[in-house]
Amino acid sequence: MLELQVLLSGDRLQHWALALLVNAALIAAAQRLPLLTRSGWVHAGILGTLLLGSLDWAGWWAVVLYLGLGSLVTRLGFRRKQAEGLAESRGGRRGPENVWGSAATGAALALLSLLPSAPVTLLRLGFAASFSAKLADTFGSEIGKRWGRHTVLITTLKPVAPGTEGAISLEGTAASLLGSGLMALVMLQLGLLQGAGAWWLVALVGLLATLLESLIGAGLQQRCVWLSNELVNALQTTIAAVLAMAAAEWLGLG
Repeated sequence: MLELQVLLSGDRLQHWALALLVNAALIAAAQRLPLLTRSGWVHAGILGTLLLGSLDWAGWWAVVLYLGLGSLVTRLGFRRKQAEGLAESRGGRRGPENVWGSAATGAALALLSLLPSAPVTLLRLGFAASFSAKLADTFGSEIGKRWGRHTVLITTLKPVAPGTEGAISLEGTAASLLGSGLMALVMLQLGLLQGAGAWWLVALVGLLATLLESLIGAGLQQRCVWLSNELVNALQTTIAAVLAMAAAEWLGLG
């Protein structure tokens, strides 16, 4: 009951009201940017409100920069990928399912950090890991489809066409590490990660979670028709968050 009273205090409610107003205004102004669909922008506004309300501007900027970096790498070589049938649908615009497939885990961890007895440092590290893993996936997929020279299935290492579920390449894997490290650096600069040790942990976990996602894509996703790309994304970010928080506890970083 005490925790509920803290969460519903006057100052906290004012903070949430301000978060809602700020995001409503910004989303209204950003509608014309070719990053999200119209409904995707609405859901991005909801996500932005949750993050600004729970993690303040650091959490909000983290996801804005994630969206910007992900959209930028998606546009690299877009015409070539489009000609080969490998480009993202809707011209690379993300919809509501993409927003929550990428951010549901992070949003849940952000909200949990509001609880008075919550391990805030650990939850923020999990938050950072979830988005680092997702950006690693985006970098690896988009660069691998366009510039991967030898694409193989992760479970058999047999050559497959670029864009195949569970396919990996050296170029795509290197890009995944770059994306994970870059997102971890953003989190470090925003104060959501503390120290070089946390940065290394999140960057490496992001890559590991991306490789595990490829295993899921090559195995379970081929057999389970209900296992959509968005559900796989949510599973990947959850794996990354859990692995990072468990490792941080073991290493004394949390």
